Amino acid sequence: MMDHVGIQVDDLAAARRFYDTVLETLGYRMLLDVGPAVGYGADHPVFWIGAATDRVPNRQSHLAFSAPSRAAVIAFHDAALAFGMASLHAPRLWPEYHAGYFGAFVRDPDGNNVEAVHQTFG
Repeated sequence: MMDHVGIQVDDLAAARRFYDTVLETLGYRMLLDVGPAVGYGADHPVFWIGAATDRVPNRQSHLAFSAPSRAAVIAFHDAALAFGMASLHAPRLWPEYHAGYFGAFVRDPDGNNVEAVHQTFG
C-alpha cells in the first residue's frame, strides 16, 4: 500500500523532540536528517516530519503507529503525557474496531491526532 508518509510541522525542533520521545517507546527512531526534514522508522524511514513551507492553517491529521505490544501502547501514551501533550483517549480496547484493537490517542505539538495501536487477530 504506502511506502512512507510525511507531514509538515510549524516547529521542527519541538516536533522532533516529541516524536523522538514517543516513537522510541514503539521501537522506532530517527534514521535520517536532511535538514528541513527528518525520517523515522525501524530499519528505513517511513514517517517524515518537515518544516512547514507556508503558514496556512494546519488541518488535523491522524497518524497511527504500530506498537509491538499493549505495554508499548501504554508507554507511548505515558511518554506523550510526560512530554506535556494532551490525551485524546487513554489506552484501551476498541471493540467497535475489532476485538483485538488496543490503542491510545494523543495530540502532537501541531495538534495532530497521533495513535499507537497493537492489533491481534483471530
